[in-house]
Amino acid sequence: MPQYLSPGVYVEEREAGSRPIEGVGTAVAAFVGIAVDGPFHAPTLVTNWSQFTSTFGGFLEGSYLAHSVYAYFNNGGGSAYIVRVGRPANGADSPKARAELVAGDKKLGAYRVLALNPGAAGNGTTVEVTAPHEGQPEDSFRLVIRQNGTEELFEGLTTARKNRQNAVTVVNAQSKLIRLEEISASAQLERLAPATVTLSGGELVPVSTPVKPDEYVGDSADRTGFAGLETVDTVTMVCVPDLMAAYQAGALDAEQVKAVQLGMIAHCELMGDRMAIIDPPPALNAQQIRHWRQEEAGYDSKYAAMYWPWVKSFDPLSGQNIPVPPSGHLAGVWARSDATRGVHKAPANEVIRGAVDIETRITKGEHDLLNPIGVNCIRAFPGRGIRVWGARTLSSDPAWRYVNVRRLFNYVEASILGGTQWVVFEPNDHELWGRMARTINGFLYRVWSDGALFGDTADQAFYVKCDDETNPSESIEAGQVICEIGIAPVKPAEFVIFRLAQLTTGSSALSE
Repeated sequence: MPQYLSPGVYVEEREAGSRPIEGVGTAVAAFVGIAVDGPFHAPTLVTNWSQFTSTFGGFLEGSYLAHSVYAYFNNGGGSAYIVRVGRPANGADSPKARAELVAGDKKLGAYRVLALNPGAAGNGTTVEVTAPHEGQPEDSFRLVIRQNGTEELFEGLTTARKNRQNAVTVVNAQSKLIRLEEISASAQLERLAPATVTLSGGELVPVSTPVKPDEYVGDSADRTGFAGLETVDTVTMVCVPDLMAAYQAGALDAEQVKAVQLGMIAHCELMGDRMAIIDPPPALNAQQIRHWRQEEAGYDSKYAAMYWPWVKSFDPLSGQNIPVPPSGHLAGVWARSDATRGVHKAPANEVIRGAVDIETRITKGEHDLLNPIGVNCIRAFPGRGIRVWGARTLSSDPAWRYVNVRRLFNYVEASILGGTQWVVFEPNDHELWGRMARTINGFLYRVWSDGALFGDTADQAFYVKCDDETNPSESIEAGQVICEIGIAPVKPAEFVIFRLAQLTTGSSALSE
C-alpha cells in the first residue's frame, strides 16, 4: 500500500474485478502438400487465392494442394497456413529473382534487390526509386515496390549506414516482397539515382519425388511436415490432400497412407485445439468404403472426421472435371458455417461450392450403413445441389459423436486458456477465485446467449465452481488453483421425426 505523508488528494488505480475473455478464432486451416514454388517446410500464412499463387504457384499435375486451397477459399475460408513438403531435387532451394540499384552518376552498384521468396514468384516485381516528397530530407529517396497488384511504399530512406532510416534496415524489417543487400565497397554511398528495375532470374526447382511418409509427418524439433504446425496456435483444421495424390501415383501404399493419417490424428490429439479432416482413398463404392473404414483404417478419435465420396471440380490443367479429395472443400464449409452461424452449428446440410458432381452417388440404404460408423456422406439432391450430409467424428464415444461438439469445446478451452493468463502468480485466495469465476461466467454467458449451449436459463446451460471445495489446502500448497467448469453443448437435430396419426371423423373425435 502507498504511504501518504502529507495532506492532499491522491488517486489510485486498481485492477478491475474481472477481465473479459475474448473468443479465439475457430476457422484457420492448415494444408500440407506439394507445390510448384515457395519455401519448404515453413508454415506460411495466406489469406486469399492470389497470395497462395504468388507464393506457391498455381495448379500442379500430380498434386491436389492447389485444388484444395482454391476450394477452401471458394467455400468461405478466410486464412490458411501452407506447408510445402518434400525437398529440392538438386538439394538446393530455387534461385530468387534479383536486380541491382545504382548510386549517383558513377553507376556503382549500391544494392542488390532479392525477391523474398525463392523461385519464379518474384519475377516481374518492380522496384522504383524516386526523389523525396516536399518536407523530406533532400538526401533521402522513396522506394515503391509492386508485385501482382500489391504495392509497398517507403518514404524518407537514406543510404547512410548509421541512420535509422537506412534503406536496408527499414526495407528488410517491413517489406513482404523483397530484401536488400548492400554490395558497394564505397565508404559512403551516394543517394540512389531515380530508376525503375524489374526483378528476374527466379527459377523453379522441382521437388524430389516420391515424398516419403516421414516428410509429411515431419519433426516438431526441425519444424517440418505437419509436426511443424505445433508452433502455430491458431490452426483449427489440418488437411493433407496430396497424401491421396501419392497413393494414386503408387508412391505410397495403403499402410503408408494409414501411417500418415494416424500421424495427423496424433498431432491433433496432442495439440488438443484442432481437428484432422481425413480423405478416404479414391474410387471406392459404399461397400468398399465401409470395409476400409472398419477393417483397414479403424480410426477411433474425437479429433478427426472423414468425408466421402470425392468431389468433382474443374481442373484448369486438363480442362476437365476431375475428382479431388474433399478435405479442402469441407474445411471451407466449416469456416463458412462458423462465420454465418457459429462454431456450435454442425457444419452439415451446407452446399459445397464449386462441386460439379460427386464421384459416387449412393442410396439411402447405403447411407444407413455408413453414417453410424462415422463416414460423413456427401449427397447430391435434385434441385438442392451437392450438400454435406453428415456431422460425425470418428469417435466411438457417444459423448463426442458430433463434430460441432468437439469444435465447441476446442473453442471454449482455447478462449479460457488465452483469457486467463493474468491469473498466473496471483495470490491464491478467495479474492482470486471470485475474480476467476466472474470472468469465466461472463464469457460462458455470451456463449450461451449465442445459442451454443443448451438450456432455457444460464444456470441450466453451464456452471463455474472455484471455491474451498475445489481448492483444498493440499492444492494451494502445491501452487495450484482449480476451477471446475461444466457446459451443456447443443447437439444437432440429426434425425427429424414427424409422428402422424389418422383421426377418425366420428362424433367422439369431435367431442374430444
